[in-house]
Amino acid sequence: MSVSVVIPVYNEIENLPRLHAALRPVLEGLDRPFEMLFVDDGSTDSSTAELARMAKLDPAVKVVTFRRNYGQTAAMSAGLHLAAGDVIVTMDADLQNDPADIPLLLAKLDEGYDLVHGWRKERHDKFLTRRLPSLLANRLIARVTKFPVHDLGCTLKAVRRDIARDLHLFGEMHRFIPILAHWHGARCAEIVTRHHPRRFGQSKYGLSRTLRVVLDLITVKYLIQYLASPMKLFGGIGLGSLAVGLTAALTTVAMKLFGHVDMTGNPLLMLATTATLAGFQFVVLGMLGELGARIYYEVQRKEPYTIREMHNVDGELGRALASDRSARAA
Repeated sequence: MSVSVVIPVYNEIENLPRLHAALRPVLEGLDRPFEMLFVDDGSTDSSTAELARMAKLDPAVKVVTFRRNYGQTAAMSAGLHLAAGDVIVTMDADLQNDPADIPLLLAKLDEGYDLVHGWRKERHDKFLTRRLPSLLANRLIARVTKFPVHDLGCTLKAVRRDIARDLHLFGEMHRFIPILAHWHGARCAEIVTRHHPRRFGQSKYGLSRTLRVVLDLITVKYLIQYLASPMKLFGGIGLGSLAVGLTAALTTVAMKLFGHVDMTGNPLLMLATTATLAGFQFVVLGMLGELGARIYYEVQRKEPYTIREMHNVDGELGRALASDRSARAA
């Protein structure tokens, strides 16, 4: 199976030649066809010129250069969809991921898994600004998504191409690739990988990313649980609000009949009105969400399921899947 190594790059001029020198011997030792796909995310230093030089000297180096900086998720998405290998390995360009771990990922993948992601168990980063926020975020993500993971922030991963092509990454969703792949039915595994301190350049991440991770987590939770049927979420909230409104209304009437309390001055009356209106709005929002989900699947000719393999299946679905696989192979 051929291997593509996808590496997002943003201002890593000191690390690029060192990364190439460390990565190529590892890939040559795999005894498989390989390519190194660098995605230049609008670098403002000399990284773009260095990548062009590397591509000129080494035919295995492929370079995609963005017009401006779009972020690591966009660079990762471009690399996953442009890579030609049967297996796609992703890693950072800062030399903190160890290229020598790639054979370990591929060996685990050969056991029958669709995606293998690294765990930087011995992480060499600042505790307060990098390790502690990452630890808390990973625990929160694992609890909310019910996906067992120790280190979603590790870029070092290996994924089969058919799974990678089904991933549509937006915002800063690159951290959630294992969870999104698992949602598509991928069999995932986590292995301990090495991590080195950054020697050159500056980190592109800080504490400000924590809030973005929480917001993306909400999006991922919605995608994996409610995308196909939004009414389960919004309708449930709406019915809960209507129940609160009905209870508050009945309590208000009872207080008026038996307690001689003025209804117009009773805060429960306002609660009943607000909760009832909110309930109707959430139900309508759920209906609109259901309509949007139907449009999403029908316009893109998607199905709310994925098929791992088929045997002796004919008909329109079989021909469509065969045509899709042929197009991806080409």
